[in-house]
Amino acid sequence: MKMKAVILAAGLGTRMRPLTFTKPKFLLPVAGKPALDHVVSLLRNAGVGSIAMVVGFGKDQIMERYGDGSGFGVRVEYLHQKELLGTANAVSLAEDFVGGERFLVMNGDTLVDQESLNNFIVRYRQLGEGKNFSCLMGIIEVEDPAQFGIVFADGDKVVDIVEKPKRVKSRLANAGIYLFDPIIFDAIRRTKKSKRGEYEITTSIKMMIDEGGGVYTFPLELWADIGRPWDLLLANEYFLRNLKGEIHGKIEHGVYIEPNVYVGEGTRIRSGSYIEGPTYIGKNCDIGPNCFIRPSTSVGDHVRIGNGVEIKNSIIMDHTHVAHLSYVGDSIIGSRCNLGAGTTIANLRLDESAVKMKVSGRIVNTGRKKLGTVIGDDVKTGVNCMINPGVKIGPNAAVGPGAVVYTDVQPNTLVIAEPVIKRHKWPRKTGW
Repeated sequence: MKMKAVILAAGLGTRMRPLTFTKPKFLLPVAGKPALDHVVSLLRNAGVGSIAMVVGFGKDQIMERYGDGSGFGVRVEYLHQKELLGTANAVSLAEDFVGGERFLVMNGDTLVDQESLNNFIVRYRQLGEGKNFSCLMGIIEVEDPAQFGIVFADGDKVVDIVEKPKRVKSRLANAGIYLFDPIIFDAIRRTKKSKRGEYEITTSIKMMIDEGGGVYTFPLELWADIGRPWDLLLANEYFLRNLKGEIHGKIEHGVYIEPNVYVGEGTRIRSGSYIEGPTYIGKNCDIGPNCFIRPSTSVGDHVRIGNGVEIKNSIIMDHTHVAHLSYVGDSIIGSRCNLGAGTTIANLRLDESAVKMKVSGRIVNTGRKKLGTVIGDDVKTGVNCMINPGVKIGPNAAVGPGAVVYTDVQPNTLVIAEPVIKRHKWPRKTGW
């Protein structure tokens, strides 16, 4: 019998704004397809036959894409988390779905490599033969564990979990991948709200540990948690590494394309363009002439990239137009945007220190020396505007010609440059 899995995909994704004002973060693109597509494919390839998606914000978009799952080779049903009461509450909705069987749980914004997930399940089958099995959880060693649930282990057995501690005594982070015995539902029913006002699955797991249940760890190899915009860029870099080059569009004479570049059907690459890999270009795009597309770039469907444009390590979403002589570096551009000619997105501070970005009202050090802008859907920029590193622009905003954007732009806002114009007498001279 094939295993069942639960995907947690109900969160608001506030740290990913402005991108998540208009779409759930689980549908943001990674290496040419929504992050949730990768999760579904991972589970299917690992032998999962039925998936329950716990949905909330953006549920209609998610349900429209995945339907009954037949187009993805699995059976999919949906569990609506009407109030966002935490991960334990989300898992509790799946009790009838799993029907007393052991089951997988994955966060919808967590990506791993296929080999790690396959080995995770192999390890479960080894442990599951024992009588004292409650949970197997994926772990990853991280540099900044304070933003994750921290796992303390004795060998491969978990002895404690602390959610987002102020003082860090372990670098083993909870990776958001679990394999549970149905006993978890009893623990969830007895779980109390955390200080954040949510029912945390880590609290339920800790309860099982304290009661003598067997909770085990499994170290993952490649892992990406898509919580903040620069995490999305990093995940895109990771998953483009294994991209297989395929050309399905029309390539004009005088184009150079490296082997690990994917070009979708109906796409035209015009003369003089130079495309380095790994790069993904979707369907029905028009690229060039004379464009330079650099590694780790993902271009959606129906995108127009004009003459003399340079794009580096960026994500460009569907139906967006980047006009001629523009530069886009280390940035994320939403759907249906129109960047005017000569738009320049800076990705390196003058002092070369790490770029900072405002996330959920706090200024955060991204740790990235190079990071450009994050632009929501339906944004327009005028000719020759400049956007500084770390700036975010909300959906349906506009930046006028010649403006220099130093700070975040809220949704539905127009930014205009108002230069001071002075006029002086200019004596006519000849012989220049």
